[in-house]
Amino acid sequence: MRRLPMSRPVSGVLASVLLSLALAACSSGPPTPAWQMSARSSLDAAAVAWLEGRDAVEAAEFTRARAAVARTGQLDLIARTELHRCALRVATLVFAPCAGFDALATDATPEDAAYARYLANRLQPGDAERLPPAHRAALTATDPAAALRGVEDPVTRLVAAGAALQRAQASPALVQLAVDTASVQGWPRPLLAWLLVQQRTAQAAGDTATAERLQRRIDAVAPRATVR
Repeated sequence: MRRLPMSRPVSGVLASVLLSLALAACSSGPPTPAWQMSARSSLDAAAVAWLEGRDAVEAAEFTRARAAVARTGQLDLIARTELHRCALRVATLVFAPCAGFDALATDATPEDAAYARYLANRLQPGDAERLPPAHRAALTATDPAAALRGVEDPVTRLVAAGAALQRAQASPALVQLAVDTASVQGWPRPLLAWLLVQQRTAQAAGDTATAERLQRRIDAVAPRATVR
């Protein structure tokens, strides 16, 4: 028995979307349905495009992925596909209502509903127990940065860091971890977002030298860029 392989940008907690699409089948089993392969490929491509700042490509690939999932009529999977997209927004500090998921929230699983509230900083009692382990650990830890250092998947780390920032629990160490994570992966969109967080902190503290150094890093990635 085996699961279909996944590529790095949507591994870890975000891979739950694709794991739900994949079949755990023996080699002698039936071929994987075409919609699953199409959805997997397009979700992966959409994630990479978003993290690299290629909005038009992301939109096109996500539309293809959602259409593939919609062909099944399984509303919980469509909701989870929308949630995948919103999690990537949180990873890059684009905080906005998850309208696509909200429209299907009634049909979402309890775990996905809890995760959506976590991303939106609207947790309800009992939600923490339903979160994926890495996010539950970051949520309940006194030091989220320490909890996330042991998380191997970079997207999971960035999503959890973004959620912590929304809760006003992003310490300088956590922000630095997010910067380093995005930098190592070469993902300009989250890198710019987190560098700007560092720069605003330096400016508020009157640390002109640090703010200027951070601006040089920002300009190296995308001169005078914004993340939205």
